[in-house]
Amino acid sequence: MKLYGYWRSSAAYRVRIALYLKNIDFDSQSVHLIKEGGQQHHTDYTELNPSHLVPTLVDGDLVLSQSIAIIDYLDACYKQVPLYPDNIVDKAKVQALALDIACEIHPVNNLRVQQYLVNELAVTDQQKLAWVQHWMDLGFTSIEKQLTKSAGLYCFGDQLTMADICLVPQVYNANRFGLTMSKYPLIEGICERCNKLDAFIKALPENQKDAQ
Repeated sequence: MKLYGYWRSSAAYRVRIALYLKNIDFDSQSVHLIKEGGQQHHTDYTELNPSHLVPTLVDGDLVLSQSIAIIDYLDACYKQVPLYPDNIVDKAKVQALALDIACEIHPVNNLRVQQYLVNELAVTDQQKLAWVQHWMDLGFTSIEKQLTKSAGLYCFGDQLTMADICLVPQVYNANRFGLTMSKYPLIEGICERCNKLDAFIKALPENQKDAQ
């Protein structure tokens, strides 16, 4: 099994967490999103992933993109450490919370969006930072409110779920961009507990071989 990713990609970060939680052996392949004009645009990689994005999982004949789809595939194939509750209603709630992060916060702050803001719309660094912080704050405010009804040790009670896997990388990004996280005490507490776990430590961007 191979995972093509970039050390600081939050989407690849999610998949790494899931792989380590389930103790699945994998070969990490670096796709540098900055060097050489972005290696995600190179022909050999776009044959695997025409979207020019990371991550991409290769498992035998299967080539799969999109982090949520990859993690759901892993969860279906490797039953140890299930990433959703058994109850269908609770599972749907976890999925909704995870997608609020992965689909509503992350995409508008992705690297290619930031590059477009700078290169095509000529925004300043200060304006770009304001953009990133605005969308993160809007999203985290909603997540924090939802967590008042669902949180225990983690996002959904005391079980690690897909929601935690999505939340931790997004908070990592928020800290990179200087968002004041003390406004979201439930989020902060959950991430603090997650980041003490071995799987989350192994998945940290700084602990990847291509980290720079």
